[in-house]
Amino acid sequence: MLECYRIPSGNLMIEEEIKHSRFISFLFHCNSLDDLKLVLTNIKRDYPGASHYCYAYVSGAPNDGVQMGSSDDGEPAGSAGRPMLAVLQGANIGEIGAVVVRYYGGTKLGVGGLVRAYTSGLRQGLNQLTTEIKQIRYPARLQCDYTQLRDVEHLLTQLDAVITDKQFTEVIDVQFQIGKQQRELLVEWLATLSQGSLRAEFDL
Repeated sequence: MLECYRIPSGNLMIEEEIKHSRFISFLFHCNSLDDLKLVLTNIKRDYPGASHYCYAYVSGAPNDGVQMGSSDDGEPAGSAGRPMLAVLQGANIGEIGAVVVRYYGGTKLGVGGLVRAYTSGLRQGLNQLTTEIKQIRYPARLQCDYTQLRDVEHLLTQLDAVITDKQFTEVIDVQFQIGKQQRELLVEWLATLSQGSLRAEFDL
């Protein structure tokens, strides 16, 4: 399984005219179908009266075959959504969505022409899209004294871990998420910090 992958760090729009039809391609960060629907709603509001609003998305890791989907939105089957999805998958970028708006110009393109038209803007956009690395993190927890909390928080920050919750009782129960590759280092650093009294528990 991937421990990290690229995701979009910004949005991009490419506009083209192909045989009198206007194609406007959008690329954006998308980590759920709800994200995709929200962007699609906004695009329909901002670009009313278009002939088609086709989309594709991969809302998980690039190799996640479950969290993905596409729509031809009335174009001939397989001429828009699926080719768009194939382009996204080929880019090896996760959590990415694409919408292509078409204003029909009166000239039919045929299935092959539609495939090329609906993927052209995405191919150009993917070459320009800014990305960042997303680290896959897994749940973990540890308990520390009040005097140790600041050092523990600093240590977790150094290891690119994310604290998700803290429970304050006689001791502090710290829940966090951390990458698998950072686990061994965390164990070593905790042992050094506390002479062996601090131990992390990993859920996976």
